Amino acid sequence: MRIKIGIGYDIHRLQEGKKLFLGGVKIPFSKGLTGHSDGDCLIHAIIDALLGAIGEGDIGQYFPDTDPRYRNIQRTKLLEIIMGQVRKKNGRVHHIDCIIIAEYPKIGPHIDRMKQILCPLLQIQANDLGIKAKTNEGMGPVGQGEAIAAIAQALLEL
Repeated sequence: MRIKIGIGYDIHRLQEGKKLFLGGVKIPFSKGLTGHSDGDCLIHAIIDALLGAIGEGDIGQYFPDTDPRYRNIQRTKLLEIIMGQVRKKNGRVHHIDCIIIAEYPKIGPHIDRMKQILCPLLQIQANDLGIKAKTNEGMGPVGQGEAIAAIAQALLEL
């Protein structure tokens, strides 16, 4: 068996009137993330990290924004599909570490619920999933409250 590491990143614009989902959790806020699917940038970053670890490209190759099948797809379905690819390669997730970068809303109160949703999908325990919340100190689109970004790193055994 070999240990592999993957890194993922995603960013989506915030838009009035949309629902905000991060890590599979609906977060009360006046804006939500735009995107072809649901805009859940945390799950999208985790998917890219997993795909990187198994050497399989990126989320856009698996779920192109030109394919109507993925329009508004439930946030966790994409992760389930990619975990199928991990299992197909006899892979096992050992650890995922993530950062959500958002000026608003406050993310900290929602992290435990994100872990409750994501850990069963990733087939890991809560202490094998790190989720941190940071701001961008008022700088750039994230800091100006125009977007939310996420970074993820995955450690897999193949």
